[in-house]
Amino acid sequence: MQIRRKALAICLLFTFGQILSQEEDVKLTSKDSIVTSSWMIGLGYNIVDDSGDAFNDFTTIKNQWNAVAFPSRINIGRYFKSGLGLEIIGTYNKYKKGFIIDGFANPDDINYFGIDSRLSYDLNKIIGETGWFDPYVGIGLGYTDASNIPRGTYNAVVGFRTWFSDKWGLDLSSSGKWAMGDNGATNHIQHSAGVVYRFGIEKGLSKKGSEKLALIEEIAKERERVQDSIASVNRAKEAAALAERLALEKEQKRLADAEKAKIEAENKRKNDIEDRIRRLGFIYFALNSSYIKKESLGVLDKLANLMQELPELELKVTSHTDARGTSQYNQWLSQKRADQTKGYLVKKGIDSKRLQAEAYGEDRLLNDCDDNTYCTEEKHKVNRRSEFIATKF
Repeated sequence: MQIRRKALAICLLFTFGQILSQEEDVKLTSKDSIVTSSWMIGLGYNIVDDSGDAFNDFTTIKNQWNAVAFPSRINIGRYFKSGLGLEIIGTYNKYKKGFIIDGFANPDDINYFGIDSRLSYDLNKIIGETGWFDPYVGIGLGYTDASNIPRGTYNAVVGFRTWFSDKWGLDLSSSGKWAMGDNGATNHIQHSAGVVYRFGIEKGLSKKGSEKLALIEEIAKERERVQDSIASVNRAKEAAALAERLALEKEQKRLADAEKAKIEAENKRKNDIEDRIRRLGFIYFALNSSYIKKESLGVLDKLANLMQELPELELKVTSHTDARGTSQYNQWLSQKRADQTKGYLVKKGIDSKRLQAEAYGEDRLLNDCDDNTYCTEEKHKVNRRSEFIATKF
């Protein structure tokens, strides 16, 4: 029985390996998706041929194609999954003096304005999606003012877009524009070329992508069936793996608890050192003096003993004055006090590298005895001090 189970497990694993290999070979990529609907805005140039011969020979460029040197066409449209698109297009142009308009040489420059709406259809829906090349046809209505003759127009368009990415592409098209009514207005052709940008994009799978997806789903079903079989064979192994994982988690928790206890012990040690420094108190100075008072020497002796007891301890000595005297003088005096305090500890055998000395003058008063407040000597002397801050433990 055990041999049969091993043989079954080997067979299932081999089958599973083949399925995984198939999944590696069959994957959906960006090439399998296409833009199915979007908004599109474009900016470009337009060329108008209103020579009167435009529909017979639209390749004559020299004196029939009218254009301006700056972008003269803007369009915006919404394009749907069905392949249909609704567009609004605005154009400006200028009939050049001397160019052929309606069979005659144009006597002067004349402005051209047009606004058109059209319904287009993406021919890829018929010929098959390419992802980068979108030919289209369309019909529409418009209003044009050309040769100073306003007219409504029936429009037909043929063109294509070529895409460099999902968002950016080029749009090339030619439109025939037939005048409505009988007001002397003529028919003409309008060519365009411009850059287009798509936004509000929705994407879907191409035909090839849909076929891949169906195959991927079949492979996934087979993989699930084989996995279920492997799971039933390997329950014992899973139980062993679970026990091993639980043991590992238990060990990790033990190590984490030990690390936490170590950090807490270190923090307690630091707090105890800071508390011992705090209990020693400050040392004080007489008015206008940097000499340490006799009663403060005991504080420094105890502090030196503490630093000898804890060779890794480093301190910052900050010295201060009361508010009497000028700020510049008090800054100088507090520096002297800081140096005297540090110097005493150095004489007691403390390495100077373990001590910093900073002076704050009258900037850090412990009470409201500033230059604008009268205080007794008792209140002033509170500010004439050196303090000690642990910087390294």
